[in-house]
Amino acid sequence: MNILKKLSFVFLGLLLTSFGIKLLSLSLLTFGGTAGIATIISYLNEGSWGIWFFLVNLPFFIISIQQLGKWFTISSLLSITAISFIRDLLDIWIPTFEINMFTASIISGLLIGIGVTLVLNNGSSLGGIHILGLFFENKLGINRGLVIFICDSLIILAAISIVGWSKALFSVLTIVIASSLIGRYKRSPIKEMEQDKVSELKNEVQA
Repeated sequence: MNILKKLSFVFLGLLLTSFGIKLLSLSLLTFGGTAGIATIISYLNEGSWGIWFFLVNLPFFIISIQQLGKWFTISSLLSITAISFIRDLLDIWIPTFEINMFTASIISGLLIGIGVTLVLNNGSSLGGIHILGLFFENKLGINRGLVIFICDSLIILAAISIVGWSKALFSVLTIVIASSLIGRYKRSPIKEMEQDKVSELKNEVQA
């Protein structure tokens, strides 16, 4: 798969994920991981979701650059910067409207699950818990969907006092849907990148 095709899939994944997170915010729902943390902080101080998301993710890049490689880390940093920008633009472009919480949680789960899968399967990530999930998967063989689901659920539990029980339960439904898609359709971007390097070396030798 050439680089332009991968970049196109990553960008599509960022758009879908941004729409999913925006839809959650319309019903004051939240998500897990660093996206959930950024959402909760933005509910508390009405600040920019994009800025908080970028700042919350920075510590995780220490793990990424040490354990997952320089190029993967750079790609993830670019994805996080892009989604922070896209998500804030959606606040300007899409007016506020009412949507049923159940509908919002289902659609958001599908959008985020598909979006994150596209990003992860094409050599990038959205930082935070996704980097942690990839780390555990590559080092310990633990399914990254399971890691993400556990971490996300713990974050939702911590957010109950802010969004309330009903919103927290609908948020967990979103996480279940998204995590199921991520876990089912995952590929290892780290292994694919290594295979690409091997193929490039073979081509160079044959040439």
